[in-house]
Amino acid sequence: MATLLWRPSAKIGCNFSVDFQSKRYGRARNKVGINTVKLKIEEPKASEITPKTLYLDRRRFLAAAVGFGAAALSAEKISELLSPSTQAFAGNKLPAARSPISTTGEKLTPYEDVTHYNNFYELSTDKETPSKIAGSFHPQPWAVQIDGLVNKPQKLDYDALLKLAPLEERVYRHRCVEGWSMVIPWTGFPLKVLLDRVEPTAKAKYVAFTSVSRPAELPGQQRDVLNWPYKEGLRLDEAMNPLTLFTAGLYGEVLPNQNGAPVRVVVPWKYGFKSAKSIVRITLTDHMPVTSWNEANAHEYGFYSNVNPQVDHPRWSQARERRIGEIFKRDTLMFNGYGDFVAGMYKGMDLRRDF
Repeated sequence: MATLLWRPSAKIGCNFSVDFQSKRYGRARNKVGINTVKLKIEEPKASEITPKTLYLDRRRFLAAAVGFGAAALSAEKISELLSPSTQAFAGNKLPAARSPISTTGEKLTPYEDVTHYNNFYELSTDKETPSKIAGSFHPQPWAVQIDGLVNKPQKLDYDALLKLAPLEERVYRHRCVEGWSMVIPWTGFPLKVLLDRVEPTAKAKYVAFTSVSRPAELPGQQRDVLNWPYKEGLRLDEAMNPLTLFTAGLYGEVLPNQNGAPVRVVVPWKYGFKSAKSIVRITLTDHMPVTSWNEANAHEYGFYSNVNPQVDHPRWSQARERRIGEIFKRDTLMFNGYGDFVAGMYKGMDLRRDF
């Protein structure tokens, strides 16, 4: 059984330490007055973070093309070798320390699959096209506006955002509502760090995310699949949970365009569409914000969208899932396996009604 591990005496990037006496949820005194979790100690193995596959290395591809002769390659292959989309997610390292908060004991989904099997409707509604046309999107320069019910609204550019806290590499399960899943090493820091900086007021109850709107660069936004720009939201306590990651990279590199460059959130106990991509605005509010999929079809997509094997989507059973790269399905875990760390936020709620 894979477990989420926190190292002893670890500082969690939002100034609190962890009590490691038990695996169950508990309370402890800490510097910011929030609940901490108690966990079993186990050191992650170095082998559990595997290096990225080399097949996307552009220079190796070009060397291979010369070796075999360009005439032997189809026009499509040559285009793919030289395309801006390949360059968009090749190289560009994003150094980060291994986080004490990581899922271990599960094989990572290969970089090739993580970057070539994508739900990013801003580019396309199929899984393969986003990686092929992602070079049309230019994520730099970039800035994120943080406003609403905060004492210190501000607008931070990309470089300033990445300097807010030490970057961490965290391995999380990623579960799509469509019934497939991945295991991905993300790079970022707790979203709580950013929210603390703007000082939410006592009236703030929710956090709304707005993604970029650039139809000229994102051809999917030229179609009315959703009401653009993409919108998502969390309850404030969900956004402040230590697991919620403000994310700028994966596999030790900057986020590829098709994976939500340059910044996104990752909320590992919820279905993937809750982890908003290419964020340009974060607004704190006192009411539940409109979210894109709930707005499009509230019957199928609830606001909470916690991973729950007992509540099926009308079109997909949630009881089992197919890990990308595997043949056989596996049982889906409640809260995607992170229940010890998040279940307390939903105590007393009817998770069938509040799906």
